[in-house]
Amino acid sequence: MKLHDATRGVTKPIATEPRFRPEFAILLLLIQLALFQSANAQPLDESPAVDPVPLTAEQVVRNLTEMNLHRAQSLHGFQGTRVYRAVYRGFGGPRSAEMSVNVKYLSPGTKEFTILSATGSKLIVDRVFKKLLEAEKEALAPRIQQRSALTEDNYRFTLIDCEIDGAGASYVFEVEPRSRDKFLYRGRIWVDAKDFAVIRLEGEPARNPSFWTKKAEIVQAYMKVNDFWLPAHNRSVTAIRLGGHAELTIEYTDYQITGAGMGSGLPVPETVPNVNTTRMRK
Repeated sequence: MKLHDATRGVTKPIATEPRFRPEFAILLLLIQLALFQSANAQPLDESPAVDPVPLTAEQVVRNLTEMNLHRAQSLHGFQGTRVYRAVYRGFGGPRSAEMSVNVKYLSPGTKEFTILSATGSKLIVDRVFKKLLEAEKEALAPRIQQRSALTEDNYRFTLIDCEIDGAGASYVFEVEPRSRDKFLYRGRIWVDAKDFAVIRLEGEPARNPSFWTKKAEIVQAYMKVNDFWLPAHNRSVTAIRLGGHAELTIEYTDYQITGAGMGSGLPVPETVPNVNTTRMRK
């Protein structure tokens, strides 16, 4: 006797519940992090730290935009080593991984990555770390660079403070994206008061990268390498909607500048001469 299949010829409803994939929740955030990897080059200045001259917010932003453009044109190439570490704790059990990578950058838009070692969760290595490297290459495209640039076309800037420490002085800005573009972020930046380069940023994506993420926090710091500022450390923490969190850190070491064209082509930042103060006009 043949058995009758009651489901034959019946159209089954398509499930509408989104399937939780923790690696995707992390990955979507990391793709945005790829946009924060571009170098902030600036002239090296060994002079003692002094109080900053009081510029308006508009003057600082104008200097920052102009100097960023010239620095990008002056950095022709570099290489270095990165160590990616990710830890996920939450639904589906804990996972962690680490990957060491050599990176070579060649202006205007080429990055080559060589994986030196990888340990831990293969899922994170393959679907997070390697995808992040691919996304960083794609982020070098001119159209994405334009959409993600730290300019008044993309952001509103509010000067809130000046901080002075042993390394010098910096202007502190709140930045608010003008649109909910996935390539932008909101938060706070520190701008070097002499060379007008971003030396630190703290923020979150302008748009939640995934249904599964409740909040994503990003902190990135830069360090001087010869005549340039390059990324030194990145840390991001993502809160998952079902509970738990994912944490990513990136350590940057062993930098070598392989090509540079700094010098007379750099503009002179706008300043107010013969003024010495510990506060800035807002």
